[in-house]
Amino acid sequence: MRPAGLTVFSLNIRFGRADDGPNGWTHRRHFFPRLLARYPADFYAFQEVNDFQADDLKAMLPAYRCIGQRLPAPDYWQSNIIFYRRTWQCAGQYHYYLSQTPEIPSKFNGSKWPRQCTMGVFQRAGRRVLCVNTHFDFTEKVRKKSARLILSRLPPLTDAEPAIVTGDFNASPGSPCYRIFTGNRGKGRFENIFQPPFSATHHGFTGNTDGDAIDWILYRGPVSPIESEILRDTFNHRYPSDHFPLRVRFQWTV
Repeated sequence: MRPAGLTVFSLNIRFGRADDGPNGWTHRRHFFPRLLARYPADFYAFQEVNDFQADDLKAMLPAYRCIGQRLPAPDYWQSNIIFYRRTWQCAGQYHYYLSQTPEIPSKFNGSKWPRQCTMGVFQRAGRRVLCVNTHFDFTEKVRKKSARLILSRLPPLTDAEPAIVTGDFNASPGSPCYRIFTGNRGKGRFENIFQPPFSATHHGFTGNTDGDAIDWILYRGPVSPIESEILRDTFNHRYPSDHFPLRVRFQWTV
């Protein structure tokens, strides 16, 4: 019998220090236990996380472990991967900055913020998967450099090991940085879990579905999405974030 597949959930959580009035973190954090219970996943990829938000999420998910949380905590946000530790083990984890000096807190010229990438190699029952979680900047030139940097730093994988990239890319499918991930031929080419026409993922706490699809889940290797969705759940008529979460269930193809 083929081993069970895996489920990935990705969300820009909206950083907790933002002055969002009634949509501030203290007013919406209590939505998350219900959201996470409603949509269980092997891997939760969160972007734009302040350290106290990471602590809150870990407390909500006691059966999980977190990678990518920075100690000491930076003033700005980070990208975390929270994985189901009862069945998955982390065989290696990596964190770096999207810059010319990735190993120290820094940023590319032209980047507004010090953007980061978190990667983890996870294994379960003889299967291994690479998960990559990131958050790109606003300038296209910087986004292109960031995409190339991530591809250059992917650890070696065998043909039996998939790679999954999650994040807020601040760019729509078809953009230059998107084509860097998806334009390669052969096994190095990433694919999107969604097909055109792409639906909005950022809505600014409005629920508007006419915006841009700037949040992606990309994959390559021996997995295939069998269920993918943009989650538009509300709680007391309010949204848990200014982005819609993405969720996908993969099956192994070999």
